[in-house]
Amino acid sequence: MKLDTGDAFPQITLSDLDDQEVTIPEVFGDGWGVVLMYRGHW
Repeated sequence: MKLDTGDAFPQITLSDLDDQEVTIPEVFGDGWGVVLMYRGHW
């Protein structure tokens, strides 16, 4: 899925660095946020 300017980020649940589940975009509230994903290796 490709996002365009003004599109809402789709709701996904991931584990953070502390192994806590976070739901994006809820974790950002009404503010801006950055999502950085690391694949691990190719």
